[in-house]
Amino acid sequence: MNLSRPLVIALKELRQLRRDRLTMAMMIALPIIQLLLFGYAINNDVRHIPTVIYDQDRSASSRDLAQSLRATGFYDLVGQAESYADVDRALRSSTAKVAVIIPTSFERDLVRHHPTTVRLVLDGSDPQTVASATNTAASLIAARSGRLLIERMAASGLAPYEPIRLEPSTWYNPDLRTAIYIVPGLVGVILTMTMVMLTAMAIARERERGTLEQLIVSPVKSVELIIGKILPFIVIGYLQMTLILLLGRFVFDVPVVGSLPLLYLLSLLFIAANLALGLFFSTLAQTQQQAMQMSFFFILPNILLSGFMFPFEAMPQPAQWIAEALPLTHFLRVVRGIVLRGAGLDDLTQEAWQMAAILGVLVLLASLRFRKKLG
Repeated sequence: MNLSRPLVIALKELRQLRRDRLTMAMMIALPIIQLLLFGYAINNDVRHIPTVIYDQDRSASSRDLAQSLRATGFYDLVGQAESYADVDRALRSSTAKVAVIIPTSFERDLVRHHPTTVRLVLDGSDPQTVASATNTAASLIAARSGRLLIERMAASGLAPYEPIRLEPSTWYNPDLRTAIYIVPGLVGVILTMTMVMLTAMAIARERERGTLEQLIVSPVKSVELIIGKILPFIVIGYLQMTLILLLGRFVFDVPVVGSLPLLYLLSLLFIAANLALGLFFSTLAQTQQQAMQMSFFFILPNILLSGFMFPFEAMPQPAQWIAEALPLTHFLRVVRGIVLRGAGLDDLTQEAWQMAAILGVLVLLASLRFRKKLG
């Protein structure tokens, strides 16, 4: 074998690769961006958990307990509940993941040396936060109880007792089954993968075959062309979602608590946003290979930053800002809210508007780029 020939071919391949600026940029940028982004953002230590306080006592002792919880850094107090209905609404809409309920007689029981109970209500549809929230609250309550007990036993010689008890209760997924949390999220992940990739590759394939130019010179308008291209993928998206929900229900026993028509309605925003993004990628890519590379470049941050695998609250603030710009982040809240918590449109209005805003931006970018490409 002549060793010079493989070297010549290798040099030729490097020259061709150097001319492919998009591929070269992705080869250099992909590892750098992913290392910096994911190494900085991914964290399994859940902190800053959104928490509501239902303070029925409204005393100095109850306020001190709430401030002590916030001082741990694990709980971000996002509001004060005025009733159990407010607690239910906050957890159902995912405004809060934890609710702390302080009884009416909290301070009076402490003064009279009677045991008192603080309830900790947790959103079990996100099992990753349950253990962290429970352990932190239990440690704080135990430390406070121990301090009170030592002080009062030394002062009055009381028999040992537990001044403050913690009573945790888990809603929506009391058994903390992983499948109940993962399967609804897979609806969003699979739709993202298929919608973005298939749309981007479909347009790129038309361009490679030369059939896109034939469509352009036909009487079909550009808007009609775009709609005709994405309509089949909308149908495919709904079929995939239906299949996942059916398998989740009958294979993994995942309940569907909320309204399926509402889920299908809001899913249209998510599917359309991913199709618009795929169309935008197709205007940047010259080949199907480039379209696939850009799709993978987008899909990985979606999975890691959206809250599908790692707790959203555990990520630093800049990573959360990036995640808020991803359609999957908001769709995960929608699908888990409806399927697991029975959330209604009132609970998900903010997520719907944010998905609509992302869709509008992506449609604008895709349409402007597509017209420029056709020109």
